Amino acid sequence: MAAPELEHLIALLAKLPSLGPRSARRAVLSLLGQKETQFAPLVAAMQTVLEKVKTCPVCGNLDTITPCAVCSDSTRLNHQICVVQDVADLWAIERTGVFKGQYHVLGGLLSALDGIGPDELNIQSLLEKTEANKNCEIIFALPTTVEGQTTAHYLSDKLANSLCSISTLSRGVPVGGELDYLDDGTLQMAFKARRSL
Repeated sequence: MAAPELEHLIALLAKLPSLGPRSARRAVLSLLGQKETQFAPLVAAMQTVLEKVKTCPVCGNLDTITPCAVCSDSTRLNHQICVVQDVADLWAIERTGVFKGQYHVLGGLLSALDGIGPDELNIQSLLEKTEANKNCEIIFALPTTVEGQTTAHYLSDKLANSLCSISTLSRGVPVGGELDYLDDGTLQMAFKARRSL
């Protein structure tokens, strides 16, 4: 068996998404085999991130500056707010370059099974943003899961009295998708969200 320090490191890595105990063990062994070229730089990078990266108080993004680079960008549209589940979703949308407005990271989704209610999510500050920004558009970019749809409906109800318009991302056939490989729900949404050419 490995030393307790190694077992502790493996156990910590195994808690990361997509890593189990075996993958974590392989990663640790790989890092130990290349201490100077991989392990030491990784430790230094993690220490830097731990010390310098903060959660943006405006949108919930992660950055080394406060407010974050997205919120600090004066060219972005203040009247559009894209509501996302987490920072990974924000980064995915930013990669496309298609959205030029502001973001709001909820920090999760409503889930009765997991004990996540409205108080555990970043909802109150979204309501405050819409109160301050009367004629805005709120775009829900949430997953098409039960939890995502539940969260979208809850937020729609909370925002019903605001002057902001509410929209959601289109659902349906992905670019390059073949119909035979799509699930029934995706095909149904594609038909419901169809548009004229």
